[in-house]
Amino acid sequence: MGAMELLHVLTFASDAALLAVAGAVCWSLAVVCLIMDRLREKRRSVDRLERVGFVPWTGLFLGLAIIGGGCLAMSLPVVLGNL
Repeated sequence: MGAMELLHVLTFASDAALLAVAGAVCWSLAVVCLIMDRLREKRRSVDRLERVGFVPWTGLFLGLAIIGGGCLAMSLPVVLGNL
C-alpha cells in the first residue's frame, strides 16, 4: 500500500477507525516508553539523573497506555461490527 492509498483510506475512514488508529499509536508509544524505562533502570551509574537526563518514562507509559486503551475500547464495537 502506497502513501497515497494510505492517505486516501485515512481520509475517508470512519470516526471509530480513526479512534482505533489513535489508540494503536498511543499504545505503540507506550511500548517505546516502557522500553526506555527498562533501559534507564538497567544503567548502573551513581549520578543517573545527570548522565541520562530526567524523563518520567513510567508516567508517560501509564498515561499513553490509559489513553490508548480508552480509544481502543471506545472504537471496538463499531470496528468489530464492520468485520
